[in-house]
Amino acid sequence: MRVLVALGLLLAHGMQPGRVAAQAVSAQAVSATGTITGRVVEAVTEAPVAGASIRVVGQEGAVQSDAAGRFTLRGVRVGIATIEVRRLGFAPVQRGDIAVSPAKPAEVTVALRAIDVQLEAVTVRPEAFPAQMPASTPVSTQRYDAEEVRRQPGAQEDVLRAISIAPGVGVTSAARNDIIVRGGAPFENLFVVDNIEVPNINHFGSQGSTGGPISLINIRFVESASLSAGGFGARLGDRTSSATTITLREGNRERVAGELNVAATQVGAVLEGPLGSKGSFIANVRQSYLDLLFKAIGLSFLPRYTDATVKATWRPNQRDAFSLLTIGARGTISFDNTTDSNRVNNSQVLAPAQDQYFSGLTWKRLIRRGVVTTTLGRTYTRYVTAQRDSLLVPILESRSGEGENSLRTDVTVLASRRLEVETGTIFKYASQLRYDATLAGFTRRDAAGAAQPLRVDTSFTALRNGSYVQATWQTTPRLRLSGGVRGDWYAFLGNAVRVAPRLSGNWQVNEATTLSVSGGRYWQAPSYIWLVGDAGNAARLKPFRADQLVAGITRLVGSELKVQLEVYGKRYGDYPARRFRPQAVLSPGGFDDATTDIPFGLEPLQSTGTGTAYGVELFLQKKLGASPFYGQVSASVNRTQFAGVNGVRTRGAFDTPVLANAVLGWRPNAKWEVATRVRTSSGLPYTPWVETGAAAGTLDFSRYNSQRVPLFFAADLRIDRRFLLANRQFIAFFDAQNVTNRANSTAPVWNPRLRRAEPSENIGLLPSIGLNFEF
Repeated sequence: MRVLVALGLLLAHGMQPGRVAAQAVSAQAVSATGTITGRVVEAVTEAPVAGASIRVVGQEGAVQSDAAGRFTLRGVRVGIATIEVRRLGFAPVQRGDIAVSPAKPAEVTVALRAIDVQLEAVTVRPEAFPAQMPASTPVSTQRYDAEEVRRQPGAQEDVLRAISIAPGVGVTSAARNDIIVRGGAPFENLFVVDNIEVPNINHFGSQGSTGGPISLINIRFVESASLSAGGFGARLGDRTSSATTITLREGNRERVAGELNVAATQVGAVLEGPLGSKGSFIANVRQSYLDLLFKAIGLSFLPRYTDATVKATWRPNQRDAFSLLTIGARGTISFDNTTDSNRVNNSQVLAPAQDQYFSGLTWKRLIRRGVVTTTLGRTYTRYVTAQRDSLLVPILESRSGEGENSLRTDVTVLASRRLEVETGTIFKYASQLRYDATLAGFTRRDAAGAAQPLRVDTSFTALRNGSYVQATWQTTPRLRLSGGVRGDWYAFLGNAVRVAPRLSGNWQVNEATTLSVSGGRYWQAPSYIWLVGDAGNAARLKPFRADQLVAGITRLVGSELKVQLEVYGKRYGDYPARRFRPQAVLSPGGFDDATTDIPFGLEPLQSTGTGTAYGVELFLQKKLGASPFYGQVSASVNRTQFAGVNGVRTRGAFDTPVLANAVLGWRPNAKWEVATRVRTSSGLPYTPWVETGAAAGTLDFSRYNSQRVPLFFAADLRIDRRFLLANRQFIAFFDAQNVTNRANSTAPVWNPRLRRAEPSENIGLLPSIGLNFEF
């Protein structure tokens, strides 16, 4: 702690251990420059745009993109830069938040949209926001660039925590990054990383769902992250709530460069550079030391993780591009059971150990007026999950492996100046689905309270396909209509076939105001592990659906401020309902204790649940540009209800009537940056405990979700400071979570020693420091 305090004081005073060094750094900061390289492409077809003019805002000089769309800007002042890109026949674009370092070039990709499908009177002022959203995500979509993700206060360098500030998005607890979108469960969210659909992108992730404590994607790899909270087009499917697309950046093609990262919980290294004259690579490895920190503060469970990422890109000519991505991770939890007290505490901790990887080979081929993208992917996770009582007798033991191969092809064609057509298909073959699980009867009771222990040892395979076609027609310079249909086939669910129509419209009232509406049906298959929780689940479970309608208005104020208002409604059907808990549908948000409730859907389920969700959202976003201030504010009012086997509607497990988030940042110069984030929301519902009688210590489902935890409020603070030394850049940061030290409550927990329910609170103030060295 003394080290943290000392480093915090150094940071607050500019980290000036000596005036000579400080003066040298200051002198270098005036003259130090870096390089921005990248590509300019057409937004729809991804064809290179030659002859585009690129300049750094606030600096003299400009360059033009070559025949391959590539450009290089040299002599750019170190810091955060904004570039302006123009080309006759295209709407000009302003791309900000580009981190320029003297040690390594910044690599960016800029997409331009042809103006003959824009307004009649196109503004010549470049905008920080796209004039039109892509047809695949026409509404409810927020996009965050690399720096916006990296510097998010309180995000712990986790991409999912960084984008959780989007409107309509909540979280389950401060200790997890489960994303709750418009009242839907975490398993309703789709994650696509470089065109690979990944079941879970987290260390210690929840099996059958999508959340976890920390993402396994290094935040320094992220080029952009886009979250669509609903109403997305036919290209995206097999999820009923949201779609998050994460694009990882390419390595620079100028020279070999690297980074060393040291934070409060992990250390990592990144290396990147050219591969011959037509390719590049970027690679990293990270190692946590959470186990050392947990042990130092006296905790008896000790998590530890390692991950590595490699991405290589090769562009042999102007028409073809190949990329290979592999991300692998390992996470383990060990226990200190040397004392009776530790054994009692550990008996309430479910310990997941995971080995996982996902990999993809992507080929992009430019065709006449279009592009074909094909990705061959593989995902695999081995779960070893255990929980033991205070005598070290097993409560839960589960060993399973889930491996899936995928082949995806997408084709986008500009059939005419006003007609865009997208079509594609994805085949998934789960070649390795292996489950070996034992669950004690006292943790798995039926509706009458009788113990129903589980012992399952099975394996199977699963084949599925999703195919779609979508056409987008610019009917007038101001009106764009898009319609599509998606069909999904689930061979492992009795050859079930489901059809999902989608329709959207965008009307640009003027150059600053757009009205949007989107509606459609969305289907999702049950998670594989749900099929083995009971002998009848495979026959009773089927794909569940959500019908969505979203309408909104967006207004641009100047070139850097966006105001957006949306209303939405969702109606669920065929939702997985719990037979042992007839009041409830399945809605896990992460399991910490198998004695609290049945984990992972290992119980009898049936597809008879229904639900509704509706709300209104307000969103304001200010990009960093000419003004040194940036930020965003979102507020939403929402209601969610579900009905289980008994048909009675109750609060959804993630019903949050009020959500509000705000981020405000200030960047007065190239050295300093200060940002704060404030989050508040209505407390999540919970089911109280039975506190007397033979059933004491079990959840009282006769009062299912009848209580609500207190209001959640947290404020985070982050300070970044850049230093230059010998043409190398250091970035130090101080990140304090929950600076008000508020003890936010979660649902009460059962104390087995005192035989009573007790309040549970998240950690208070949590300071963190980090240092990034670029060379």
